[in-house]
Amino acid sequence: MAKITYIEHSGTKHEVEVANGLTVMEGARDNNIPGIEADCGGACACSTCHVYVDPAWVEKLPGKEAMEEDMLDFAFEPDPARSRLTCQLKVTDALDGLVVQMPEKQI
Repeated sequence: MAKITYIEHSGTKHEVEVANGLTVMEGARDNNIPGIEADCGGACACSTCHVYVDPAWVEKLPGKEAMEEDMLDFAFEPDPARSRLTCQLKVTDALDGLVVQMPEKQI
């Protein structure tokens, strides 16, 4: 299990435990976290699970695959360094303490 903090655009924080093997997107979905829509269900075919990763975590995460890079082009105000799709972040013990912030909206 990893404790992940999801921060809504408004600043409201949700700290939840997410089981290893799930994705950060599934953790948000399973805990009814607003701000992550995940329209494609985690297939990396949209950008509606876009978040900004806390700067302290950017270098600790695995690199982006080409498909994630392509989908981030469609996200609302992507940040080249901090934007990630939560469907592409697999939860492990190494993600314990991860903090992500939702954008103003998902498109």
